[in-house]
Amino acid sequence: MKEQEVLFFSRTYDFLHVYLPKEKSGSNHTLITYKQGLKTFRSYVNDVKGIASNKFLFKDCTYDFLLDYRNYLHDDQDLKKRTVNNKIASIKSYVGYAAARDISLQQFAFAIGQVPYYSEPKVQQPIIESTEALAALLGMPPNTKKGLRDKVILCVLYDSGIRVFELVSMDVRNVCTDYEDIKIRIHGKGNKERCLVLDKKTSAIVRQYMKEFHPDAYPDEPFIYTEIGGTRKHMSERNVQKLIRKYADKVRESYDLPASVSPHTLRRTRGTGLYRDGVDLAAISVFLGHADMKTTRDHYTSPSLEQLREIANRRTDTIPDEEQLWPDDENEITRLLGLD
Repeated sequence: MKEQEVLFFSRTYDFLHVYLPKEKSGSNHTLITYKQGLKTFRSYVNDVKGIASNKFLFKDCTYDFLLDYRNYLHDDQDLKKRTVNNKIASIKSYVGYAAARDISLQQFAFAIGQVPYYSEPKVQQPIIESTEALAALLGMPPNTKKGLRDKVILCVLYDSGIRVFELVSMDVRNVCTDYEDIKIRIHGKGNKERCLVLDKKTSAIVRQYMKEFHPDAYPDEPFIYTEIGGTRKHMSERNVQKLIRKYADKVRESYDLPASVSPHTLRRTRGTGLYRDGVDLAAISVFLGHADMKTTRDHYTSPSLEQLREIANRRTDTIPDEEQLWPDDENEITRLLGLD
């Protein structure tokens, strides 16, 4: 095959099923995101541009072609800028992978690499500011077997600050109960492993849960599971999101909570709370499993209202004191009122 005639979609299988999971150690979530991004692009090529997959070449994916695709997703499909950026990133990553294995494709990777992403203002995502509201949420599950499971989900997510996919992918072997404070082993993004120690209260709740749900402590069983047809399977991220939303709706009747509470809200609340308590940023970054400390700095370093007040009141002695707005001199008052 000539260097200019390499089919664009000829390397997608290797990219998705060999490179990402085995060489890049990508998570299942990453695989799904990139696969969906490539499927959306293929639909655009086939249905919008009218080009069959076995006719579309790498040389056809030009700067202008990808720019038009970006604009189409945003302007015609009304997708959010962040969503569009993610889909463009999946194309760039795929072409970069292909170019690394075939030098004749590098010119195409360079060209589409210049396609700009949509710029987005950085918005600090809300956290649960009220300690009372947070306590109410963590304690909302009822004193039942199912309620115990839900309480473990809430408390472990908050205490450890782990991502929801990290929680639902845990097996019993990832929970070490040999010590007073339970240690959990997490496989995060990029399949990077980190160990975290749970608080004494969380540890006590997890021990209760283990006795009730995992009395035999089979290491291969999912830590948090749903039972379908007598088979225990890892609970889905969606189920965790739904139960957190359910409890948040109940708490919101009496306390102030963000309009939307998700598993990541608990993670942000935990990380931001550590920052406000003076924990070193590098330590928080390791705790949260961030590959780049910039991520921690950008999303978890919002000061509290009390801290902002303290900052506002520092070194302000040079500001003049408030003066009486209206002088006692009637002649001056008449002048200021424009009645002279």
